[in-house]
Amino acid sequence: MQRLQAFRFELKPNGEHARKMRQFAGMCRFVYNKALALQKETHEAGGKFIGYVPMAKRLTAWRHSLETPWLKEAPVHTSQCALRDLDRAFVNFFEKRAAFPRFKRKGMGDSFRYPDAKQIKLDRRNGRIALPKLGWLRYRNSRLVLGEVRSATVSLRAGKWYVSILTAREVEQPVPHGPAVGIDVGVVRFATLSDGTFIAPLSSFKKHEQRLAKYQRRMARKVKGSANWKKAKVRIQRIHASIANARSDFLHKASNTICKNHAMIAVENLQVRNMTRSARGTVKAPGHNVRAKSGLNKSILDQGWGEFRRQLAYKTARHGGLFIAVAPRNTSRTCPCCGHISAGNRKTQALFACIKCRHEANADHVGAINVLAAGHAAIACGGMTLSGRPAKQEPTEAQAIVA
Repeated sequence: MQRLQAFRFELKPNGEHARKMRQFAGMCRFVYNKALALQKETHEAGGKFIGYVPMAKRLTAWRHSLETPWLKEAPVHTSQCALRDLDRAFVNFFEKRAAFPRFKRKGMGDSFRYPDAKQIKLDRRNGRIALPKLGWLRYRNSRLVLGEVRSATVSLRAGKWYVSILTAREVEQPVPHGPAVGIDVGVVRFATLSDGTFIAPLSSFKKHEQRLAKYQRRMARKVKGSANWKKAKVRIQRIHASIANARSDFLHKASNTICKNHAMIAVENLQVRNMTRSARGTVKAPGHNVRAKSGLNKSILDQGWGEFRRQLAYKTARHGGLFIAVAPRNTSRTCPCCGHISAGNRKTQALFACIKCRHEANADHVGAINVLAAGHAAIACGGMTLSGRPAKQEPTEAQAIVA
């Protein structure tokens, strides 16, 4: 079977390389915003949506125009990729998978992509990569790049440049091994498994929250746009990057350990975006316990539940296992012994005590057991959850994420 995998490295550019990369990223942002503005103007005038091919023809005209001759300084493939990204964003909007595309701002996700593998040269032994109109660049060769190079993406993050090299290679069909497991995620315990083990949370944002707030106050006291303001901004960006890196490392290690040792993984299909909505309400109908809900939202987002589920999904398929997401309805209120469902079973946040059979256990462990049972039921009954109601997303995911 073929495996696509991206290898990300930090680049070590000189001054000329950094200047050109900022220039290329700015040109891609300009092309994206110009095409988006044209789409809006066409829609307001009653015209039809402009597809990628006719928009690419307009890009050729922009590159030869007297108003924007500097677009020729960047490789044409990078600008074409910006148009493809916009076209994909509109497709996602039309299919109601995402919101309407927005204009890109300078410093927010600056990147550009080389889609043609023939234009990319990779020196794995010496840690160098050659890219069109940039030449040879050195990168921190932390691991071996496996497979045949397909594309390369250069991005800027917290003042540092990175390259992500996409490769393809043939691997043997993986054979899953290990038992099935259900996972219940939480704030006090990051992940509780149905076998009784659990993973403690990292809470990387909470550890750096006071330090981050200190430098944010310093930045607020400086004149916006000044040299000292820019320095403070870079420092804050680096703190955010450090928090994100620590969280990503934690999630990758946790998901790797689980996926290697289990043939089937069942998790709750949690809608994190809905769970973390503000409780402020409106002026006419103000919310209650706003501060407590805000703290809970911050803790949930600090855990990275959505990214954890995404990593479990593709890593389970990579190891040949089965991944299934079940509806979270009543998973924390159902007794695993007698099956009694009641809100009174959850005495406290940590204790589960069945009011019918008097079974007591940790609430997160009970939730993980019920998630595993719901996963088995979804497979056996064609998508029926533990509560007996059909789950809308389980059949699709159960059938799609199978090696």
